[in-house]
Amino acid sequence: MPKMEVDVDKCKGCYLCIQVCPKKCIEKSDKFSKTGYYPARDSKEGCCIACLACARICPDLAIKVYK
Repeated sequence: MPKMEVDVDKCKGCYLCIQVCPKKCIEKSDKFSKTGYYPARDSKEGCCIACLACARICPDLAIKVYK
C-alpha cells in the first residue's frame, strides 16, 4: 500500500503539497514542529496513490513517498 511521510523537521509549512494532492490526503498538522512550523501530515491512512505530486513540489525535500 502506498504511503507518504513528511519529515517534520524539514517541513516549513508552505502547504504546496496540500494544494497539489489529487486525493486530498494531506493536511496541516495541529502541532508545532521543533523548528516552529505547523508541518504537513498524512490525513487519511490508505488514501495515498503514490502519484509523487507532493514530493515533486516540496521545496524543502521533506516528503518521501513509498509504493
